[in-house]
Amino acid sequence: MSTQFESITTGTPAIGTDVGDANRALTRRGFSRGVLIAGLAAIAWFGSAALTEWWPSADDWPYTKEFIALKLVLVAFAVATAVAGWRNPSTQATTPTRTSAWLGAMPWLLALALSVSAWEVVTAQLEWLPRPFFAPPQALIGVYAEDYPRLGLSVVHSFGLLAYGYVLGAAAGFVTGVSIGWSQVVSYWVHPVLRLIGPLPATAWLPLAFFFFPSSFSASVFLIALATAFPVAVLTWSGVAGVNSAYYDIARTLGARPAFLILRVAIPAALPSVFVGLFMGLGASFSVLIVAEMMGVKAGLGWYLQWAQGWAAYSNMYAALLVMALMCSGLITLLFRVRDRLLAWQKGLLKW
Repeated sequence: MSTQFESITTGTPAIGTDVGDANRALTRRGFSRGVLIAGLAAIAWFGSAALTEWWPSADDWPYTKEFIALKLVLVAFAVATAVAGWRNPSTQATTPTRTSAWLGAMPWLLALALSVSAWEVVTAQLEWLPRPFFAPPQALIGVYAEDYPRLGLSVVHSFGLLAYGYVLGAAAGFVTGVSIGWSQVVSYWVHPVLRLIGPLPATAWLPLAFFFFPSSFSASVFLIALATAFPVAVLTWSGVAGVNSAYYDIARTLGARPAFLILRVAIPAALPSVFVGLFMGLGASFSVLIVAEMMGVKAGLGWYLQWAQGWAAYSNMYAALLVMALMCSGLITLLFRVRDRLLAWQKGLLKW
């Protein structure tokens, strides 16, 4: 109170104002650094394009012109982002916008330019890495341009198989975890079975799965669901068992029934742990997906990898691996968005 009164009477800014101005100054400084890095990224991509154009490759790789055009597109994008941030830095620094988000990604764009240039030099120009085991970036562009029907069909098949197995496994694991965490009877009978079967890798069940299930597709769905269900069940059970008993006491005092306690108290309080299990289950299901498709499925990314290895088409293999990485990253990002939407109420709690 005295500080604020002195600031009013003497005309000097209050402490809170000084802190706010300092924070805004730091934010603007960070934003200016982002503009600088965007300019460096543009220079790096332009240098990479010049390297491809004027340093002849050891072999005549197709789609080199398209590769140069892609680099120039990234140069234009980095320049446009830098100009947008430089023209209005004060507004961008105080209010998060799409431009500020793109500026935050500029260090990655700069690192990507340096990495791609180094990759191209050691494969296409100098051939320090032996062919055909290592392919330059142009070869991957050729795969996406020429083999996109087969690769796209493999992505669609893998996504469908993963969706079936992951959804079934997550639902089964969630129900199992809630049941074990809530009921002592269910915990007595199911918990030992879960501890016995759960730690085993899902791929160990491959022979039994392909014997008992009528098709390779259903066997693969079972294996993916099994890999997903265990982490979801364990972490859901841990979340439900760790709910503060005071929540239940308050709800019972207000006349809540067991169904209300489960649906409105136990499950919402356990959702942070549930999402940790969902993230772990997604990674495990993705690994099992590739192994299952290599064993018996006639389509999918795992099958595509096996086909590429059999024909020594290593550029196709690297292209498929990149697609797999982007697919997994996209699914994780989507799951993060769902978690942030459902757990928006946590932000206020964590802030305090």
